[in-house]
Amino acid sequence: MLAELFAAAADGCRDRSPLTQRLLTDAADDLRQGGVTARIMAGSECDREGTVPGLRFAGAVHRLVLEGRAPGLAKHYPSVGGQPHLPTLWEDALPALNAHADVLRQRVLATVVQTNEPGRSAPLYGGLMVAAQEAAKAAGRHVPFCVRLLEVGASGGLNLRPHHVGYRLEDTVLGDPDSLLVLDPQWTGRPPADLSHRLRVVGRAGCDLTPVDVSTEDGRLHLSSFVWADQLERWNRLRDALDLAATDPVRVDRSAGPEWLAHQLARVERDVLTVVWHSVVWQYVSPADRAMGRAVLADAAAKATPTTPLALLVFEPRREIDFKFALMLKLWPAGISLCLGVGEGHGTPFTWDVTPWE
Repeated sequence: MLAELFAAAADGCRDRSPLTQRLLTDAADDLRQGGVTARIMAGSECDREGTVPGLRFAGAVHRLVLEGRAPGLAKHYPSVGGQPHLPTLWEDALPALNAHADVLRQRVLATVVQTNEPGRSAPLYGGLMVAAQEAAKAAGRHVPFCVRLLEVGASGGLNLRPHHVGYRLEDTVLGDPDSLLVLDPQWTGRPPADLSHRLRVVGRAGCDLTPVDVSTEDGRLHLSSFVWADQLERWNRLRDALDLAATDPVRVDRSAGPEWLAHQLARVERDVLTVVWHSVVWQYVSPADRAMGRAVLADAAAKATPTTPLALLVFEPRREIDFKFALMLKLWPAGISLCLGVGEGHGTPFTWDVTPWE
């Protein structure tokens, strides 16, 4: 079963990360043969698919490379200046796996996959612009609402500063053109909003079951290890986002989503749009917590007023559109429910195409 999960994870990397695909394919074969990978994964034999054991293994190996503890393997990893040679990858991995099997096993057992894709700030920024302006129209205001952003499953909180990021379009840079993080959002179309307005964020908070402290070297390494090492564009985005976070700290609370959200939504701010945001989180949430989260949000939505509006903005895969990632917005009390567009799981590229959210 574990070997099949490794093979499935390898297939998920196809055409996106040849290095990770080859590592996990060879590790799956090694598992079937009872090799060193079986020793590293001991205790994880009954893991379910949602715990992505293959990606935990790949992340633990990548971290060894980032820490300088696997020099023979590092020559294959572009994240440290290497160049992959797939036919000899496993041969060069084996000495590191054998030498550090116990460390790898501890990390695989203790770690959950934590990605914090800064590219998702691009659709988030556009969605917030739409939400702030639509809430203002519904309230009869001429100026967009200020935004209070609440993120569930925030990881290291890298997407809690969308107003401090630059978004480079053909003829301009939206947001903050002087930011340490300037994204190429790769938009097809544009958000249905007046982009000349400034996004004003007056409050930010996030929660996660296992938050990552990006102010520490351990936290930075942890997030970096889960970026596929041959995807240098993602790697560079993460580097810039971590540098930006160092200049603009935001705390992420250790908490389950429903309890934290209930506490946050109990405080209502007048003339502020409260936006609940999550991205690529839903698949990891238990059915019980999903139901609790919906109930908490429904209770707050029922109390929303034109001067204390509430929005839900999510970026999640949708079964009905072949599991493409959709940016969806609900707005109360305006009664707006829209799918704003679809994109890749890392946030870029993204196509703006407004349709009803059923």
